[in-house]
Amino acid sequence: MESSAVSPVPAPVAVVTGASRRLGFEIGKALLARGWRLYALHRSETDELAQLGDAGARCLAVDLADIASVARAIEVILAETEQVALLVNNASEFTPDATDAVALARQANRLFQIHATAPMQLMSGLAGALQRGGLSGSPALIVNLTDIFVEKPNPAFAAYCASKAALSNLTLSYARSLAPHVRVNAIMPGPIQFLPDHTEQQRASVLAETPLAREGGFGSVVLQLLALLDNDFMTGALIPVDGGRRLA
Repeated sequence: MESSAVSPVPAPVAVVTGASRRLGFEIGKALLARGWRLYALHRSETDELAQLGDAGARCLAVDLADIASVARAIEVILAETEQVALLVNNASEFTPDATDAVALARQANRLFQIHATAPMQLMSGLAGALQRGGLSGSPALIVNLTDIFVEKPNPAFAAYCASKAALSNLTLSYARSLAPHVRVNAIMPGPIQFLPDHTEQQRASVLAETPLAREGGFGSVVLQLLALLDNDFMTGALIPVDGGRRLA
């Protein structure tokens, strides 16, 4: 009796924005280690991005501040796969408010485009692929990276905070509109990993306002994202990963 060959189960597909450095790179690396097929959306070429490419990621250059560029990235993804199991809207720009009113308006337009409009475009444009992309009967997942400043804004970064608050609200809207086939949650990082240009005084000031009194590291956010993948009964959740800093 001849045995019939069993078709291999295709690797699940993830799309991660801002994958060329820092948190986006760590998320991409963790997904590749789990056997995912990764679309690494990026603006800059970096050594970290090259590592993802060497590990099998499909690296797509995209300018999230440009609606047409985002649309082209969506077209490429949909031309190459019919199913997406995970979308991570991670890309971010963290800049203090401009002092000139016209410059501030331009800055706000850019930040809202990157932090809210582009994620909305990706969630909407990939909705069909996400609805078809659930894992083993579980819904597909969208994770939006917001900020604890959504709840406790920093006045010096008003445009940034407002744009991340818009993404937080979009998380709730899409959690309802895409259910039950797609889950949508947000992770709200706090002091995860200081930038190289943070001074010792700035670091000490932030940690003094953080009950756990230390940086969380990128791994703390990656672990939370993986937990959301493993727990398929969560949607519409806004999850702080901040060492308690929002309580200060």
